[in-house]
Amino acid sequence: MLLAAGCAVQGQQPVAQPSPVKAPKTEITLAFGGDVHFEERTRKLLDHPETAFGEIAGLLSQADLAFVNLETAVTERGTPEPKAFLFRAPASAYMAVQKAGVDVVSLANNHALDYGREGLADTIEAARAAGVPALGAGLAGDAYRPWVKDIDGTRIAVVAVTHVNELWERWRATDDRPGLAMLRDTARAIEAVREAHQLADVVVAWTHWGPEYEECPTDELKALAASLIDAGADLIVGGHQHLLLGAGWQGKAYVAYGMGNFLWWRNDAASNETGVLWATIRDKRLAEVELKPAYIDRVTGQPAPANPEVAQGILDRQARLRECAGLSDTPTA
Repeated sequence: MLLAAGCAVQGQQPVAQPSPVKAPKTEITLAFGGDVHFEERTRKLLDHPETAFGEIAGLLSQADLAFVNLETAVTERGTPEPKAFLFRAPASAYMAVQKAGVDVVSLANNHALDYGREGLADTIEAARAAGVPALGAGLAGDAYRPWVKDIDGTRIAVVAVTHVNELWERWRATDDRPGLAMLRDTARAIEAVREAHQLADVVVAWTHWGPEYEECPTDELKALAASLIDAGADLIVGGHQHLLLGAGWQGKAYVAYGMGNFLWWRNDAASNETGVLWATIRDKRLAEVELKPAYIDRVTGQPAPANPEVAQGILDRQARLRECAGLSDTPTA
């Protein structure tokens, strides 16, 4: 008697079919956007957090891991700090980044403590409640601890630090006082990158640094980048300057000195040019990095992929700035 495929003889148990084996990924992709605020024109985007990032969410969602710098306190409490610009957002900010395909945010910037340590505690707790890893903040042991993610056997570690001078001593994380991971505490920051190098195959140093509105990195930033690379960083991603800065290879490491604004609160930005830094990992090594250009909408503040003409202009300017950053367009030994 012939049996139909998949049928069992009466009285016998059916034979379990083996589950298909999932092939390991041959490429792992990381996507980095720049600085994100929810104030003024972008605050109302949180009325519908599922669409707050607009069209760029389609690109971010394609990456295995996507990152943005969340440059705001997420709190409704706290006391304003003595500084000119103060940013805060409701807890729905975390839903907005999640719905945009963002997996991880950095709090290591010059606004996460705008409403003091009470506000910082709320910011960290809201991230925890939403299930969003928020790096670079808390007690020093947490703030400097590398975040590590294993994707199909490739381990990626990220260390988030800020180097902005404003209130840095007041805001620095210590062993008994919550704050931010500071690159100005250079020895501790470098040690965190060394630790990441021991834990992972690919190490990202995520930095908030440098003077605002200057197209070329200072000698101080170049020296810090070299120290981070020596400690084991494969990819350095910077922000804070409100401009896209030069990006390229320094030996076998890639440095993007400044990613510019991303989802941006005011229509007086020095530049609306932005983009998503797209890094590809193969065989547990950083293999390729490119900028996918975007442009910030002047009404909504949302970034969107740039049309071909605008995109080429953005890429041309970034290539021009590579020279003053002292970087190469290809990796070198």
